[in-house]
Amino acid sequence: MTPRKSPPALRRHKPSKQGVVTLNGRDHYLGYWPDGQKKAPSDLQAAYDALVAEWLANGRRPTVEAPPPLTIAELILQFWERYATVYYRHTDGTPTSEQENYKLSLRPLRKLFGKLPAAEFSPLKLKAVRQTLIAADVSRGVINQRIGRVKRLFKWAVAEELVGEPVHRALMAVEGLKAGRSEARETDRVEPVPDEHVDAVLPFLPTALSAMVRVQRLTGMRPGEAAQMRGRDLDTTGEVWVYKPARHKTTWRGKERVVLLGPKCREVLRPFLKPDPDAYLFSPWDAREELFATKRAARKTKVQPSQICRRKAKPQRKPAAFYTRHTYASAVARACVKAGVAHWHPNQLRHSRATEVRGAFGLEAAQVVLGHARANVTEVYAERNLTLAARVAAETG
Repeated sequence: MTPRKSPPALRRHKPSKQGVVTLNGRDHYLGYWPDGQKKAPSDLQAAYDALVAEWLANGRRPTVEAPPPLTIAELILQFWERYATVYYRHTDGTPTSEQENYKLSLRPLRKLFGKLPAAEFSPLKLKAVRQTLIAADVSRGVINQRIGRVKRLFKWAVAEELVGEPVHRALMAVEGLKAGRSEARETDRVEPVPDEHVDAVLPFLPTALSAMVRVQRLTGMRPGEAAQMRGRDLDTTGEVWVYKPARHKTTWRGKERVVLLGPKCREVLRPFLKPDPDAYLFSPWDAREELFATKRAARKTKVQPSQICRRKAKPQRKPAAFYTRHTYASAVARACVKAGVAHWHPNQLRHSRATEVRGAFGLEAAQVVLGHARANVTEVYAERNLTLAARVAAETG
């Protein structure tokens, strides 16, 4: 069958009142065609002539339209679906905290430059994102972490050939904010918490949380490690118990974390051991039941029939299986207010233990207790004991 010599005609599409031409089975709508006008408007005819001329010049084949440039919002979506949700998760499939960190880091980028082509993102635009974080009173260290995640977004995009390598190389030229040399808020150095402040807070915490504080103070565990203790993770056969957290900060590196529990720690833990090895020792559910029991015991008036059981069969909010580091820290903060002591954070207990062990047994012992691979990391946690230096100065200086 010989192909037709004349190009397809321009015709009027009644429902949409537009001029249309069909090329290679695809309809091309070219603009408005008023009612009652038999001849196409001049601008419509010009659009038709240009389209057909291009089609004929291409050998009556459809012209390949260049895809629209990838926007930053689209890049973030691809990064999230193809990488972040796959890579940043625990071995059991649950997301790590880094997923939430990326949400917080990429949100201002999407808000400011979501519609911008990703290939046009530049160092000055990255600094504009950073400035919004400074204006939001985010601390300098956190700002540097979040900007680093934005850079890693573009590093991934380069590896996937979504943007050119010069884009990422240019962003790497933006240095992190230096201490005391920017408008960003500086945070105080994390110091060990005085034992008297810890003891003052314990009566104002639920029994489970009070025990968790004592265990963390005795072992130097991270808050998350203490909160997620289970019977399955404990070896109670020896004189010194062994705790191997199923999850910890360096799980993704394939490293094993071992925490040794001495006699004081064992006595704290014994009342919380449960028949179910998968049950968490320090349970928010148990804390809630303890609160209800305390309120019932303190009640002075008679319980009315309508008040006997007000619990919902299917409540919308239920206690979690274990405390997170955020709920743990919030409970300690409330207890500090009730106790009338300066606010302290659970991670300071780790610093307290490190300083205590370093003073008594040396830096290497503190390194082993904290589970650090390098001693220089331990020095961040363990304050130097200047007693010996003071004695040297007094006797020889």
